[in-house]
Amino acid sequence: MSVYKSLTTSDVILTPFKVNKSFSFQGASAITASNVGIDRFRGKNITYISGSDTTGQIKTQSQALIYNSIKQLYYTNYLSSSNGSSANIPIINPDSTITANGGSNQPMYENYLSNTLLANRVFPTGSNDVIGVMSIPSNLFGEYIKPGTFSYINSIAAYTDDGEGGLISGSTKVGDIIYKHGMAIMTANNLAHTNRFVLDSNITCSFQSTMTIHESQYKCTLNPNEFTYTQNPSAITGSSNSGVVYDFLTGSYFQPYITTVGLYNNANQLVAVGKLSQPLQSSNVTDTTILVNLDL
Repeated sequence: MSVYKSLTTSDVILTPFKVNKSFSFQGASAITASNVGIDRFRGKNITYISGSDTTGQIKTQSQALIYNSIKQLYYTNYLSSSNGSSANIPIINPDSTITANGGSNQPMYENYLSNTLLANRVFPTGSNDVIGVMSIPSNLFGEYIKPGTFSYINSIAAYTDDGEGGLISGSTKVGDIIYKHGMAIMTANNLAHTNRFVLDSNITCSFQSTMTIHESQYKCTLNPNEFTYTQNPSAITGSSNSGVVYDFLTGSYFQPYITTVGLYNNANQLVAVGKLSQPLQSSNVTDTTILVNLDL
């Protein structure tokens, strides 16, 4: 009788599923703590001058660069229209010549849309226009912020996401949230509200992160003639090293109880231990199957 038994690929089922974790922070000092790292920036449509017009509570950045970066990443297709402006793709002909503006209309940039519905993105482009940006680090939001869970409250307004990528204050859309980048962007171009969005210390911020967990299910099947010897030291007669069991354990009627299942790697190193809620008696007439679930 072998102590170990190999598993085949048919004995293992790998199932991915999404899990969420809630975060809530009270006060500006809480979001800028070293173990949190949520930063807020003001972007402004001005000429970049190195070392001037800076913003940021954790890491200092240029307001001009914040404005231009946000515009480039998330709004380049929506500067002339809130519904998006597409480029006409050229056609490459069979003779390798190119017919300009002959193909279908396609967006010029990625812009990280949350869905395929109407984008409805608006970005202020006037001189000295301002935006507010909250940047949540990936170690908090995981793969993405769970849609519909973002909330940010300061001393004059409350902001939530609508579950479709819009940042809402009351019933008014004031910006956008990029779930998979952890970015909340206020584009309403209201200086007073933008300054509060970026600088207010009396705040509450909450959201849920999303991660993919892989659950492995191992089917451990014992045939009737396997694992018929008990490992319980109280079953040994004489010294614990003798290996001689009591007479009543040697009969054909004896079936040991199973209390623990160990999973080993190819080097016979123990990597996981499963404990049964109550001892399970093995059968000498039929297979015994134990399912072990392991979340990774």
